[in-house]
Amino acid sequence: MGRGWKIAIVVVVAIAVLLGLNAVVTDNETKGAEVTVPGGRILHLRGAALQVADRGPRRAAPIVLLHCFSCGIDWWDGMMPRLQREHRVVAVDLLGHDGAEKPTSGYTIPNQADMVAQALAKLGVSHAEVVGHSLGGAVAVGLAERSPELVDRVVIVDTPPAHNEASLGLIANAAFAPVIGEAFWRVKPDFAVRKGLEVAFAPGFDVPDAFVEDVNRMTYSSYHDSPEGSSDYVDEASLDQRMKATGKPLLVLMGAEEQIVEDPAARLAEYRRTYPSTRTKLIQGAGHSPNVEKPAETAALVLEFDRLARREMQKRVQSRKGVRTRP
Repeated sequence: MGRGWKIAIVVVVAIAVLLGLNAVVTDNETKGAEVTVPGGRILHLRGAALQVADRGPRRAAPIVLLHCFSCGIDWWDGMMPRLQREHRVVAVDLLGHDGAEKPTSGYTIPNQADMVAQALAKLGVSHAEVVGHSLGGAVAVGLAERSPELVDRVVIVDTPPAHNEASLGLIANAAFAPVIGEAFWRVKPDFAVRKGLEVAFAPGFDVPDAFVEDVNRMTYSSYHDSPEGSSDYVDEASLDQRMKATGKPLLVLMGAEEQIVEDPAARLAEYRRTYPSTRTKLIQGAGHSPNVEKPAETAALVLEFDRLARREMQKRVQSRKGVRTRP
């Protein structure tokens, strides 16, 4: 074997060792909770700490907002001012995201739902309309299953009933490759993060710098394990089946120009087929994130659903009273 080959082998081995060491270090990185949004607050809960933004009249009917994968509370900035005029609005950073604590584990949907339940209990919030975007949609369903007293109705934004129809795109998926993924995560430039986020919107949408920072605040574990936890959850039972079992009112919204969820109109039809009382809306001019791209329209749909659900609830109560008082 020539000297050149020996040097090449040594270099390859050295690179492999460095990649392995980087993978171990990156996989074990953790970060504490921090305030990242105006008026944000850290809640110290059993197991971890989450950031929340609590706005609007405290005695008003609550709306809870749960963001998407690799996102944060700021993804609701366009909607919150519209919602908080008449509602108490609580936005929660999910474990591993934005201002929340980032441990090495705990990114299953049941655990995420239980963490949100703890936060709501600490804030004195119950009987809420819970709005979940993408990953947050799965957490909203988990919350309705596991803590039904906290949830009166659910709004799912661009979360397919099963994740086998979804793709995060080439750049985002590169970080999930074993060993290489950790290396990419360590050196990822902002332009690559921005490019990866483009699939979360309709083509041509200008990704805000703040959303790039949301990704950069994550650890590799929180980035890698969060979608895996969501996939495991829907593999056990799809979201439409789970919501049907809860019996709670459901509204599902999807952007017509989706780049992540295949055939959004067909996915909406799936929800209606499984759970016929489900209300659905395909939002024109929006991709995977109508809460960002079309905040006024999305907020109006959320508020309308709240009004309709409350009206129907009042009718049922009055009907039951009429039956009881009939001679």
